[in-house]
Amino acid sequence: MKLSVLVPVYNEAATVATAVKQILDVDYPCSVEVVVTDDGSVDGTGDVLSALGDPRVVVHTHPVNRGKGAAIRTAAAAASGDYMIICDADLEYMPEDIPRLLAPVVAGDATVVYGTRSFGSHTAFSFWYVMGNKAVTLVANVLFNSYISDLETCFKLMPLDLYRALDVRSAGFGMEAEVTAKILRRGLRPFEIPISYRARGRDAGKKLTWRDGVEALWILLRIRLTRTDRLR
Repeated sequence: MKLSVLVPVYNEAATVATAVKQILDVDYPCSVEVVVTDDGSVDGTGDVLSALGDPRVVVHTHPVNRGKGAAIRTAAAAASGDYMIICDADLEYMPEDIPRLLAPVVAGDATVVYGTRSFGSHTAFSFWYVMGNKAVTLVANVLFNSYISDLETCFKLMPLDLYRALDVRSAGFGMEAEVTAKILRRGLRPFEIPISYRARGRDAGKKLTWRDGVEALWILLRIRLTRTDRLR
């Protein structure tokens, strides 16, 4: 099995080299590639990526910023793995957790695996951020009669062909809700594994806002009410 780690990057010059190194330093039970999409960065991120020089790293560039969903779509189209996982370049997630997410797949116990976060005083930059995540997750559970713990988690591991088949159209952070809604709509239930998480604040570059939460709610409702044959 080959794993493709998809890394969307926008203005992460300060962290992207460390993030990629952390991903590559992990002892995986399979071969791995890192597919990075530089989503129109203007802070020197492109220069940092050009200097990486590791054959396992493939970099694609958007001339202008198009959003996380668009960056992942580009990376997924270029990836060559059997499975894929998304890993942001902001150092909030620990790549060393990825083999634990792979374990139920290797054992044949799961097709889709989510890394779920437990929020505490040192792992959440605001009360409203945590409440927003819980609210969106609750709505997804109600709409799709499921019980998942963390819809917005970045660590979503699944077959690459499955992700492509989901045909995710949301260009921004709404892609997290779209991916989960379409997975649940197919009757798939993610296998959940607890992971480590270190949230950064606005001053450190946190980009998610309340508007993204509202968009996520709309996406969940739209997909739940859309006929399967018209689902895009």
